[in-house]
Amino acid sequence: MTDIPAFLSTAPRPLFGFFPVALVFIAVEILYMRLAHHADEQDGRETVASIGVAVGDLASRILTGGLVAIPMLFCYRHRLFDIPLDTVWSWIALFLGVEFFYYWFHRASHRVRWFWATHAVHHSATHFNLSAAIRLGWTGVISGAFLFFLPLALIGFHPAAIGLTLGLGLVYQFFLHTAVPVRLGPLEWVLNTPAHHRVHHASNETCLDKNYGSVLIVFDRLFGSFAAEPAGEALKFGLKGREPSTNPLHIALSEWGYLWRDFRNAPNLSRKIRVLFGAP
Repeated sequence: MTDIPAFLSTAPRPLFGFFPVALVFIAVEILYMRLAHHADEQDGRETVASIGVAVGDLASRILTGGLVAIPMLFCYRHRLFDIPLDTVWSWIALFLGVEFFYYWFHRASHRVRWFWATHAVHHSATHFNLSAAIRLGWTGVISGAFLFFLPLALIGFHPAAIGLTLGLGLVYQFFLHTAVPVRLGPLEWVLNTPAHHRVHHASNETCLDKNYGSVLIVFDRLFGSFAAEPAGEALKFGLKGREPSTNPLHIALSEWGYLWRDFRNAPNLSRKIRVLFGAP
């Protein structure tokens, strides 16, 4: 799961409604893991920090969501086709389109430092569990994440439908973060699953920049970014080269501070551009 364009605040009302539901599932998972004697999968201070980050994320969507609606609606006004969403096939086409552009948005969020400054928030937890799912960056509008989804509106899909589809994808991704060892058998070839997403969050060298999918894992298989969990190797979580924090402000904004420091210290323009748009 990853932060998506704040335009989804024209559709985040379902997300706001899901937030208390997410808290209930987090509490149930904590209780289950304690009863199963896997309390080491949880950290109380980290969970509280994640809730603080999530509250800040919801506030940022309320404050900035309308800004992103402007380019989205502009593209839709100049759309190439009229695509009525009155058939199953048109909704399947929208779903596949959202999955495709989400894959490239998520991949760019790992490979371009400007986008990583927002997305790093989601990878900052040192434990993989449902509370990590609600750690979403506050600066999606600043980083321009919405740009990846403008082609869908330009093609002719209604912005509200795009937002709804992305929002439902976020809900699905929430459950991918469970610490409970869930396996889905043959569906693992097509769907993104908790096992695949554990690899995505792991900071092991063999796991970095893998498994970018939202609901589907097929684009990772097609574009060479899929990885299975390494055999006989314990997975580690958290940001490489960064000390973990339980301060929501530090979690949400520190990567921008590091980016500004490196940009300021870069000796020339070409190096400054590389700092902004090179790999993290």
